[in-house]
Amino acid sequence: MCRFGQSVVFEEASSLINNLTGCNFNSKQVERVCHLYGGLLDQKLEEVIESGEAKMYSEEEKQELHYAMIDGAMYPTKSKEEPWKEVKLGRLFKNSDLLPFSEKRNFILKSTYIAHLGEAKDFFPKFEYEVESLKNLVFINDGGSWIWKWVESSFPNSIQILDFYHAKEHLCEFAKEYFKEEQQRKKWIENQTETLLNKTPEEVVDAIKSLPYQKKTEESKTKLINYYTTHLKRMQYKSFKEKGLLIGSGAIESAHRVYQQRFKLSGQHWTKKGLQETMQLKSAFESKLWDKVLDIARDAA
Repeated sequence: MCRFGQSVVFEEASSLINNLTGCNFNSKQVERVCHLYGGLLDQKLEEVIESGEAKMYSEEEKQELHYAMIDGAMYPTKSKEEPWKEVKLGRLFKNSDLLPFSEKRNFILKSTYIAHLGEAKDFFPKFEYEVESLKNLVFINDGGSWIWKWVESSFPNSIQILDFYHAKEHLCEFAKEYFKEEQQRKKWIENQTETLLNKTPEEVVDAIKSLPYQKKTEESKTKLINYYTTHLKRMQYKSFKEKGLLIGSGAIESAHRVYQQRFKLSGQHWTKKGLQETMQLKSAFESKLWDKVLDIARDAA
C-alpha cells in the first residue's frame, strides 16, 4: 500500500493492488496506511534529530564532494486559511554519482531527498542531519535569502554557488525592460552572459552601471545591481567551472517535478498532515531507503 500510495493517487493504488493480489482494498484504506507509516517515518527522524545523533558516514564519504540544493514549492491544501502551503525540498548527492548524459545534462545515480511542509526552522534540522558530518559541501541554490542566511550561519566554509540560470534570468528581465530594440537587447544579453561565464561578475555589474540613465528603468537597474552585488562571491562561475563544479541547480528543479507529479495533480487538495506524511514515503522511495519503511512495518507487526 505504501509503495503504490507514494507513487500514484490512492484510488489508482488500490486498483493496482487489487488487480495484482486479488484483494479488495479501497482507496481510503490505502490512504490511512500511507498516512500511518509516513507519520511514523517522520516521527522516527525527529526522534533521531532530538537525540543529537549524527548520521553515520564513512571517512571516505565525509571527505567526498557533495552537492546540496534547497528550494520551496507551493502545494494545494484543504485549509481555508492557507489554501496553498509551501513545501521545503532538499536534495543531496555525491559528485561521484554524477554521470554525463549529454553535453549539458547529467544523470544522478542516487540522491537523498528531504521534504518538509512548514517553516524553514523545522526543515533545516532535517537537512542538517544529512549534511552536518560532510566536509566538502557545495551549495547551489537560487537567490532565496532564507536559504543563504542558513548556509552562511551553519556552513560558512562550504562553497556557495548562485544558480547560473537564475542569475541570467534576472539579467534578461532587466534587459527586456531597458532595451526596446530586440537585436540590441539580444546582443547585450549575449555579451553579459559571456562575461558572467568566462570573466567576472564584477565586470557585469560595471556594465550595468555604465548604461545611460533611464528614469523608468532606474529602479530595476538598482535592484539588479544590488542582487548581483549581494551574490558576487556566489557568481564566480569561471572559477567554479575551472574546478569542475556544477553551476546550475537543475537537480532540485527535477526533484520538484517528481513530487509534483504525485502531489500536485489537478483537483488534488491535501490536509497538511496527510501531505507531510505521504511525502515522507515519497522521500524514502526516491532516496532508495525503502528499507526504513519495511523496518517500521516489521516493528508494527
